[in-house]
Amino acid sequence: MDNLVDAFERVLGRPNVLFGKEISARHFSDWSLAPALAPDFLLRPNSTEKLSKILSICNSRNQPVVVQGGMTGLAGGATPQSREVAISLELMSGVQEIDPVGMTLSAFAGTPLQVLQEAAMQYNLVLPLDLAARGSCSIGGNIATNAGGTEVLRYGMARSLVLGLEAVLADGTIVNSMNKMVKNNSGYDLKQLFIGSEGTLGIISRAVLQLQPQFQATHTALCALNDYQSIIEVLNAFKRCLGGGLTGFEVMWAGYYRRVLEVLPSLDDPFGHQHPFYLLVEYKGNRVEESAEWFASQLYHQMEAGFLVDVLVAKSQQDAQKFWRIRDGIGELLNLKGVVSNQDISLPIHLIEDFSQELLMELDDNYEGIDALFFGHIADNNLHTVVFSDRAEDGRAIERDIMELIGKFGGAITAEHGVGVLKKDYLSLSRNDAEIALMRTLKQALDPGNILNRGRVI
Repeated sequence: MDNLVDAFERVLGRPNVLFGKEISARHFSDWSLAPALAPDFLLRPNSTEKLSKILSICNSRNQPVVVQGGMTGLAGGATPQSREVAISLELMSGVQEIDPVGMTLSAFAGTPLQVLQEAAMQYNLVLPLDLAARGSCSIGGNIATNAGGTEVLRYGMARSLVLGLEAVLADGTIVNSMNKMVKNNSGYDLKQLFIGSEGTLGIISRAVLQLQPQFQATHTALCALNDYQSIIEVLNAFKRCLGGGLTGFEVMWAGYYRRVLEVLPSLDDPFGHQHPFYLLVEYKGNRVEESAEWFASQLYHQMEAGFLVDVLVAKSQQDAQKFWRIRDGIGELLNLKGVVSNQDISLPIHLIEDFSQELLMELDDNYEGIDALFFGHIADNNLHTVVFSDRAEDGRAIERDIMELIGKFGGAITAEHGVGVLKKDYLSLSRNDAEIALMRTLKQALDPGNILNRGRVI
């Protein structure tokens, strides 16, 4: 072990090789419910070359590693396991280049998402990836988990925004694929191997991201609906009439909506009456007055048709932020209540209500003191299911019941947070044997020693 420490220190210097009490508890676990554990060492490279050298050392010693970014993952992928050395990319941070003509941004993997967003805005451009954890999460982690966020409806998942990247393989080989062109069919698209692979095939060190022009106007409305079928009708109508300007479609079940208002006393219910469903919709355009009028007219049409029963249009940025605070209130809920299962899943849109109702019946039949809340993007199939209970010991059983029900409905066990360690045992519910076998083949080919994020995904 002493020889290993010496080897790490020769590459990184003593201040960037931490062990024992030198390691902050922040590196013991991500935001998931996976059991916290201190890594054997914490290594902090500040360049791709140093990352390459320490991976080469680990590979030659069969030393397993766990990759850490902003530690905001919800699947346990960055939480250390026994005997693992943690490699934190926090020092590999910063924007390398912004090309305002080609509308690209190149950055190191450890850069917080919000830093990239703000850098793009200086050129009147936007990085259309946005998450509630924007101030903490890193772009490398976003790409490694193929993050979604609130603007997937228009711009797609993180995968859609990546033009190129650089990754370091388990043996230290640097794969530089920092392509900056939208069209490049010169052989295999190697970046796709690493996007969404959760650090199991290689460690992303840099990335090239596609930026977009900033819209001149953003219009936000909070709507009330009586039933799930109305949500589907409104979604389809908005897709037809608002087109690419429809950037947000967030649905909240009544239970979630009420709980958030209970834990956020600074927020009053904007509506005078309670409703079964709430919809937060966002529309963007470049002609301020015309887009506002068009948005209002489409909301009115849906009210006339009986699908929307009440509508509040944000008259200011403060109004819009208030609406979004309700949608993003899950953070406060998780801090105050005893969560036992926090699931991020995907389902066919027309089956989402059936799934939620069947799950509620199962939970009520099998457990006591359960509070199940639902919210999600819906338009991209994504549903968040959060279950609270006074009995933490029920957590594993509740998780199993949810996963099995997802398999029954033909859904995906994870939508945008990854498989990690928490959902690994349920992968076969969403992937067939041939798919999983091919995943194992790729893992064996790129990481034959199985040192990278061992025990995650497969």
